[in-house]
Amino acid sequence: MVKKTYTGGTGRRKTSVAQVRLSPGTGNITVDGANYEERFTRFDHRQSILKPLVVTEAGTKYDIVVKVSGGGITGQADSIAMGISRALLKEDEKHKAILRKEGLLTRDPRAKERKKPGLKRARKASQYTKR
Repeated sequence: MVKKTYTGGTGRRKTSVAQVRLSPGTGNITVDGANYEERFTRFDHRQSILKPLVVTEAGTKYDIVVKVSGGGITGQADSIAMGISRALLKEDEKHKAILRKEGLLTRDPRAKERKKPGLKRARKASQYTKR
């Protein structure tokens, strides 16, 4: 039987799902086979991905491999952050208070509202004409 050398975590945001594997290493983050800096060019996306590592001071302890699907760039970045947080929590239970305080363990429930019948979008109605 092969011993598992990684800790896994799943993160979700809007319609994106990220499967994260944390293994002991030097701090490399790979998203779908590419370096995360190539995949996420905006600074705030990179910052949200690194936030769980920064608050737990685990920046260069782990190599992270991520498979992410669905949604847009922002949803994917936030789902990766949640997946990393959950994997760190499995790795060491003492991080729970810090991660919970930063809001990294709570799934963001906001999603696109459904379109209603008779309207153009979820809430946009056609303009009322008096005459």
